[in-house]
This record gives sequence, C-alpha cells and structure tokens, in this order.
Amino acid sequence: MIFYSTKTASLKASLEEAVFRSLPPDNGLYMPESIPKMSQEFLDIIENKSFKEIAVEITNTLLGDDISRKDIEKLIEDSYNFDAPVLKITADDYVLELFHGPSMAFKDFGARFMAALMSYFLVKSKKEIQILVATSGDTGGAVAQGFYKVPGISVTILYPSGKVSEIQEKQLTTLGHNVTALEVDGTFDDCQKLVKEAFLDTELTEKFNLASANSINIARLIPQSFYFFAAYAQLKKLGKPLVFSVPSGNFGNLSAGLLAYRMGLPVEHFIASTNLNNSVPRYLEEGTFEPHPSIETISNAMDVGNPSNFVRMIRFFGDDWNLVKEKISGYFFNDEETQESMREVFSNNNYVLCPHTAIAYRGLEEYRKNSGGNFTGVFLSTAHPAKFIDLVEETLGKPVEIPERLKLLLSIEKKSIKLKPVYSDFKELLFSKLSQ
Repeated sequence: MIFYSTKTASLKASLEEAVFRSLPPDNGLYMPESIPKMSQEFLDIIENKSFKEIAVEITNTLLGDDISRKDIEKLIEDSYNFDAPVLKITADDYVLELFHGPSMAFKDFGARFMAALMSYFLVKSKKEIQILVATSGDTGGAVAQGFYKVPGISVTILYPSGKVSEIQEKQLTTLGHNVTALEVDGTFDDCQKLVKEAFLDTELTEKFNLASANSINIARLIPQSFYFFAAYAQLKKLGKPLVFSVPSGNFGNLSAGLLAYRMGLPVEHFIASTNLNNSVPRYLEEGTFEPHPSIETISNAMDVGNPSNFVRMIRFFGDDWNLVKEKISGYFFNDEETQESMREVFSNNNYVLCPHTAIAYRGLEEYRKNSGGNFTGVFLSTAHPAKFIDLVEETLGKPVEIPERLKLLLSIEKKSIKLKPVYSDFKELLFSKLSQ
C-alpha cells in the first residue's frame, strides 16, 4: 500500500516508511492513496467470523501487497488475546466494550497491532527505533503495555502532570525497562506539540530512528477499524441501519470508523461526541474549524483542543464540509451532563460507564431524539470505569470493583521525569537519554 501526505499529495511513502516515519516531512499526515473495499462475500458471512478472523481479512485486504497472509495471521495472533463484545443497554442501544485488553482501554487494539507490525519490520531490517508518544490518558498505558520489552524498541511517553487519573498514571510510570515516562507541566496539547516538533527536527531525526505511537501513526488507525466491523458482525442479525457514537478527543477513533466505512462497512451515520473541547462539533455545525487551547474536564482523555486527526476525518470526504456533515453529527457535553448520563445508565440498566463512554452514550441519545430514525445505535466504550475510580464512585454514590490487575498498580511507586513544556529542554533530554 502507498501512502501520501495530506499536505503534499506528491510526498509518497511505503507502509514501512509511513509506520516508522509517523509524520511526512511537511508535517501532514499519511493517508492511503487508495482504499480497497472488503468483498461482498466477506460481508455476507461476517457474522460467522471471530474477531481475529475479521482482523486478518481486513489487514490482508489493506496490506496484503506488503505482508504475506501467513505473516498477517501471526501478527494478529500475537496482537489479540481479547475480544470486543457488544452488550445490549436499552431497547435499541448497545455498548461496544473495548476495555478487555491488557491496559483495559480501547487503545490496546491499536498499540498491540502497531508493536507487532513494527517488530515484524525490525526483525527483517535488524534496526532499532525510539518511540515518542504523547498521551491524554489511555494511550500511554496501552503503548507502555504493547511495547514493553519488545526487542529493538525503546519508548518515551509524555503526559500532562495532574491531568490523568492515578491508575492511568501508574500504568505508564511503573513498567521501566524500555519505557520512560515524562511528566510535563502543561496540557496534552503541549505534550503533542513537543512530539511533533521532535519529528520535524532534522538534527534529531538524522541521529535517531524516531517513530510515533499516537493515532497520528497510520499503524494505530488501521487496527481500530477492526472493531467497527466486529460490532456489525454481532448486530447484523437485527437487520436495522447502524449508527455509531464515538467518544472523541484526537479523532483517531472516528477516523478509523470512517476507514471501515470507506472499506464497505454498512454504516448509516457517525456521531462525534465530545466534552467541552468541541472544535469538531462546532465545525460540523458552522463549517469552520477553529482549534482552541484544551479545556480540563472529567473526561480527561478527550481534553484535546486541536485534534490531529481532524484533517484525516475530512479527507475521507474530499475536504467537503457538506459531505462530512451528511455522514457525521457532532454533540458536546459538560461535566454535569456527563455525570448525569453515568447516573442514568447505572440507575436504569445497572451498567457502569466511565466518563468518556458516558459522553458517547449521551451523544447517541441526543442524535436519536433529533433524528427520530429507526436504527440500531452503538456507543463505543473507551476504558474500564475502575480506571477513574474516584470520579465514578463519587458520581454513582456506590463502590466500584477494581480488577486485580489494576489494583496491583496502586501499590507500585511511579517513576517519571519532570519536564517543562519547552522544546529546547525536551530536545536536550532526548539527546541525553537516546545517546546512552
């Protein structure tokens, strides 16, 4: 598969180049030059396939020219020992649970696939790489788990100090070995800006093999399309149009859904559900994209004022606002509304939502009320609610069980390096760390 830069279409890259370079030299994002369709035969029998079988077929359709089917099967087998089940919540609404992986967040789907794909190429080339990644919450834990002790790869994770939950922080600061955590005195946008500047710094990139594990990397986006197909496989028997509500921060998750749609997944509509960081819902309403400094909310993993994947999202529609708003609706909610939805679902259905998942649920309900359509609604979960234990228990007024693997983290001392959001300081630290 060939990829092009969203800023300069003539800048092309192979799969291996796009995965390891992460960003094109013009600071655009890599997009597939063409998007193949899944066969009708596959869609006709998809309900009989397992998650892994679905993942193999999608990967083979996209990347079969670069990787043999046998190697793809091994890559998927190495990536996934967990599933993406759909559970019924109300008469026509279902939750797609994406927290059954090792870090108990949806980012596991992308991070583990990416680690396996990079390892595949590194074994062939015998190179070593340095992963740089910014996180607003769950990306860090998923990347830390996915790349932990992977040969030939070291990982540096930047996260905003005091703006992730205790369990999220412990997931990315307690592993050690090839994983280093940088605690940045700033916001997620500050962390993301430092990472982007590093990739555009020729002095750094000429000395070290840098790669990103953020959703700006196309290798994160591709596997996140798997669970949209898997949800369809589980709900196809209902025979109704499908609407997905996606909790959105950096918009990689929604972009993955659009990739699935462009590959032929039958989707009637998408909902971009956000917190007060609402630059995309405002774009969908007004036609103008105006990013702003991120606002701190209780759904911290979505506190992104300038989502990187916005350009990918609209590129799927040829940058045509009219086409985008036909397929995507946007809603945003404040903290009070988020907690109200958490209480509502628990009271009515005895189901516990994390604050991000609650936003997706509320976005779906808002769309259902406004559209009046007869459809099956799917809202995507993001993380196990225990990762936000204090907030969830305070909101519901009841204790929430913490899975044993998360409980163990709380007793381990974190190890992080404090950093100001100043690029010269970050660069100096990288040179010191990566030169060792």
